[in-house]
Amino acid sequence: MERVVLSRIPPDEKKLVGVRARHGKAAQQFTQAFLKSSIPRMSSDAIEDILLHRAVVLRYTRVKKTRGKKTKAKGLNAKERRELKVFQLKPEHQKYELFLPLHELWKQYVADLCNGLKPESNPQMIQQKLLKADFHGAVLTVVRSKCPSYVGTTGILVQELKHVFKIITKEDRLKTIPKRNSVFSVEMGDFITHIYGSRFELRSSERSAKKFKVKGNIDL
Repeated sequence: MERVVLSRIPPDEKKLVGVRARHGKAAQQFTQAFLKSSIPRMSSDAIEDILLHRAVVLRYTRVKKTRGKKTKAKGLNAKERRELKVFQLKPEHQKYELFLPLHELWKQYVADLCNGLKPESNPQMIQQKLLKADFHGAVLTVVRSKCPSYVGTTGILVQELKHVFKIITKEDRLKTIPKRNSVFSVEMGDFITHIYGSRFELRSSERSAKKFKVKGNIDL
């Protein structure tokens, strides 16, 4: 093997590879200069010691991997949602009976949230939990409002926006009630409680991180 390594390159292969063969002392000097330039921080003795005991890879660089750009799924903006009427209920869907199953689910949800709504339950504790609850499916009644025409309106809450509640009445009419300056009563089985609309001008997820002062008690 050593003989093959130290053998001279044939003339035809010299031209093909584009190298100039060096022999004897010139080859030794070239090799030492090449090693010194490739491993500048090591002495000649240290380089020779490495070459005698192990293989050395010179001028090796890792191939950089090119990562493809991740494209995030682009959703609709507010203008596009308005133009497509994403959140508008079609007239054929504005039926009270269609939302009765949602009301049954909400009753079970709020009962679990308040640990069964037992007569001995702490009213203050229940009020705090209701302030942070989701009311889609609840039966709301307007008991006080700056606009007298809203008072007495009752229906299932089908959509909650930042400033309004949208409820469907038993007469299959969709009503939009402003939250601000309005007080609503909520039926929960044998319990009735009152909520202040101004406190609900936040999403339920945002209300859960906010502290409110509780006013009033739960009525039976």
